[in-house]
Parts: sequence; structure tokens; C-alpha cells
Amino acid sequence: MRRTRVLGSAGALIAGALIVGAIAAPSAGAAGQQPSGGGLSGSALSGGATPVGGPSAEAEARGVERAAVRAARQGIDWKDCPADWALPQPIQCGYVTVPVDYAKPDGRTIKLAVDRIASTGTAGERQGALLYNPGGPGGSGMRFPLRVTTKNPLWEKTAKAYDFVGFDPRGVGRSAPISCADPQEFVKAPKLDPVPDSEADKLAQRKLAKEYADGCAERSGDMLPHLTTPNTARDIDVIRAALGEKKLNYLGVSYGTYIGGVYATLFPTHVRRMIVDSVVNPSREKIWYEANLDQDVAFETRWQDWQAWVARNDAAYHIGDTRQKVQEQWEKLRAAAKREPIGGVVGPAELLGFFQSAPYYDSSWTTVASVWSAYLAGDRQALVDAAGPDLSDTAGNRAAENGNAVYTAVECADAKWPTSWARWNWDNTRLHRDHPFLTWSNAWMNLPCATWPGPQHTPLEVRAGKGLPPVLIVQSERDAATPYEGGVELHRRLAGSRLITERDAGSHGVTGLVNPCINERVDAYLLKGAVDAYDVTCAPHATPKPEAKSAKSAEAAASSTAAADLPAVP
Repeated sequence: MRRTRVLGSAGALIAGALIVGAIAAPSAGAAGQQPSGGGLSGSALSGGATPVGGPSAEAEARGVERAAVRAARQGIDWKDCPADWALPQPIQCGYVTVPVDYAKPDGRTIKLAVDRIASTGTAGERQGALLYNPGGPGGSGMRFPLRVTTKNPLWEKTAKAYDFVGFDPRGVGRSAPISCADPQEFVKAPKLDPVPDSEADKLAQRKLAKEYADGCAERSGDMLPHLTTPNTARDIDVIRAALGEKKLNYLGVSYGTYIGGVYATLFPTHVRRMIVDSVVNPSREKIWYEANLDQDVAFETRWQDWQAWVARNDAAYHIGDTRQKVQEQWEKLRAAAKREPIGGVVGPAELLGFFQSAPYYDSSWTTVASVWSAYLAGDRQALVDAAGPDLSDTAGNRAAENGNAVYTAVECADAKWPTSWARWNWDNTRLHRDHPFLTWSNAWMNLPCATWPGPQHTPLEVRAGKGLPPVLIVQSERDAATPYEGGVELHRRLAGSRLITERDAGSHGVTGLVNPCINERVDAYLLKGAVDAYDVTCAPHATPKPEAKSAKSAEAAASSTAAADLPAVP
């Protein structure tokens, strides 16, 4: 899951499927095998929707069946995508109508934006549509068909068998987008230092969080009760029906894995193939407060992994030849930005927003190191361009603010959050002592949930319903945004699932990386429905190679990384 700009403290990119659990290590050995896990089972309605908890859930189950029947009848009016959507032919776009409230399927509706590219193989090779969600909450899946137009080799075989279908979830992008703040004000920098020096600093952050929550109510209050993960799962079932598909083929990354787990619980008999990659821990106790605390621990671990890599490649970057020296340079940079924001806009919050992409994605390792190296060599502009806001990019700023709004709305509505500041203060003060990289920034990001103006629900008990086919789970051992234990927990809950572990690796979004041990199994599953008899542990993908870049090339690298097709971070 990916996160974009945070509140007052962190005007920075924050990682995000925002889920974390303790990092557990399976037995080592490339392609070594382990016994598969068990799971719980549950009954399903005849239509595939499992009501969970009371009359309201039963009404929602009936409502989604009714909406799906309507969608199947109406289909999707596919057309060339609007020019400003930046989705070239032969990609096509359209809309699917869904109820705002599934308990009232004949009430108010919204339209969800969808796109597709037809399968590239023969009619005999086609197996249906493959629906994708990149995470968030707040991420758009509309770029998914570009994997075909750009001829991404990892997806060439799958593209012959499936239409690639993306969508904007409710509240996102072009699907009844919500807002909690003025986008231009939202991205302005520098923001407050996430790490408080005093109780006054904490009070200022608490005030900003309350104002943000109030802004969500003021600007988008009518949608807040309905922006939940179960509703997104219901939306997916309606999209499935509108596509004319009897069964769902689904690829979910980061927060998209939690959507997948909820869908598998509600609609077990509607699943044909499901891959979940970089898994949110679905335990009710983790969604979402505890998950974010766990994430702070995992980010610290992966941050240190990257620092060690930078130190090993000091000949290229000249930052420090030990991890401790790299950390000292980070603290020095952070202190300097706090005294006087770099370029007038890059303070500690903005630095964190840029640097956290390194523990998030291996593909960012060389970019972040190169920009930092250029700065130390005397070129400040690459860092300002990479970490500071661009007020001229109004479309991008709207998207950033919208993504953050949906992230906040979904996580706040999905579960009940602590309302006691004493609880937040104690937990984050304790964690910060040993895990200072992300802890306070993460706290301020989520603090609006403590004063959330909309209803907060009890998370669904994710489990394997009767009729659920094998689900393929892919997880790296040292993932910061969605720690390893999340994959283990989902595996335990989904009977018949298989877990592929990438050993000694930590990049977020494993199926998008070159690792034949994983890539071949993903193809075999999607093309043949084949899974291993036992769980599998794969050796890690290749470690990034250091690149000594000029300031200009580092700036370009930062730009290309931001545009890459990576798991979403609101």
C-alpha cells in the first residue's frame, strides 16, 4: 500500500499499504518448501455473498446481488479514453454504476471509472478479464493496461490470456472523488517537523489532525459512511458482473490484498483466480491502529537495510562507508533542513517523504542515493525538485490530496480507533525510542481517525468461505509497508492457499520484480490454475546495482521513479 502526502507533520510521501506485523522468518533455501497453512471456512449465500453480522449485512448482501444483476444487464459502454486520461489506444474506458449504500440498492448511485485492454492472444487462449488494484487506500488501478501497451515482459504471457482491467475505487480519481482539503494548500511546504520537541509541538499536530478530520466532513461528509473496504469489495463484484464474467480473476497488491481477502470472505464462490502480493495483515486486532504501529518497526528495519547497501557502495555515492556513518549523515541532513529548509521548501517532513521511498521500493535505492550524493557534492536543486512540492502541477496536487483523503476515510471508517490522546502519545513515544524513522510521521498521518466525524465499523473477520479456490499469496520477508506476518496470517485464514516467500528481500510489490522463481509460478497459476503442493521459499531478486549519477540524471531518475507502475501509496 502506498501513501502520498501527509498532514502538517509530514508533507511527505509515506509508504503505504499501511499494514505491518512482526517480521517472521521462514526456513531459508531457494525454492525450499514448507507445509501449507490451514484456514477457516464459512458458508455462502446461493448468490455467493456471505452476510456477516446482522440485518444490515444481510441487506447489503441482497443489495450487491441486485446491483450485480443490473450491471450484467447493462454491461459497459466501452469507448476510447478521454485525452486527458493519458491512456492511449487501444485501451478503452467506461463506467460502472454502483449504489452508494448497498443496503439501499435503489437509492443514490455513483459511477466507477474502469478501463481495459483486450487480451493479445487468440480467442482460444483467452480466459477472461484480470482485475487489478494497486493498493492505498486511495490508489488508482487505471494504469494497469499500460503493462500491455509498454510490452512489459513479465506480463506478456498473461496478457495473451486475459483482458487487463483497471479501475478507480469509490472516492478515487474519476469515481466520485472525495476531498478533505484544498489541494494547493495541502501540498505547500515546509510542513511541521514530524518529530516533536515539546508538548506544544504535539498540540499543534493534534490541532492539524482535528482540522483535517473536520475538513473531510465538510467537503465529503455524505460519502464518509460508505468509504469502506467491504463496499469496495462489493463494487468489485458489480464490476465483475458488468464485465460479463461469471468468476473473478484478481490481482491485488498492498492494500489491494486486504480488498482481496474481504472479497474472498464475502464472495468465495465468485473467485476463479486470485493473487495477493505484499499482504496487509487481515486480523481484526491489526486493522488499522495496531497495523500502523507494527509498520513503524518494519520500516526501521528496511531503512537500515538500505543504509547498509549505501555504505557498501560508498565508492559510488560518497555518503559513508558504514551504516552508522550513513545514519549520521541522515541526521546531519535532517538537522540542517530543520534549521533552514533547503530551497525554502524541504524540511524534515519533506525529506522523510522522499527518503522513505528507499525502504519502500528497491527500485528507489539508486535514485534516493544519487539525489543525496548530488546534494552532498554541492547541488541542492536535485533534492529540492525530488522532495519539494510543485505548485504548478495542479492536476498532480489534486490527485495527491484525493489519495490522502481516501486513505484517511477508508482506514478511519473500517475500524474503531483509540480516542484517547494518552494512548496515542504513550504508544508512539515508546516506539520512537528504537524506531525513529517513521513513527511520529505515521502517528500524525493517522491521528484524524481519533476524532473522525463519520461512523467507524468493526472489521470483517476474513476467512475462506466454502467454495473458495486456492489463492496465491506472494510476500517478501522484509517488506516494510506490509510486513511478512501479514502474508502468514492471511495464509492461515484462507484454506487451500499457497504462500510464496521471497527470502532476504524487502521490496514492496513482488510480482512486479524480475525473479524467475516467482514469475514462473505466477504465470502457471494465472494460465493453468496450478499451485505447488507445498509453500515455496524463493531466493531474493537481484540487489540494485549502484549508479553514480549527475545531479541532472538523479533528478530525472527521481521523476521516473515517481511515474513508475508501483504499488500505490495514497
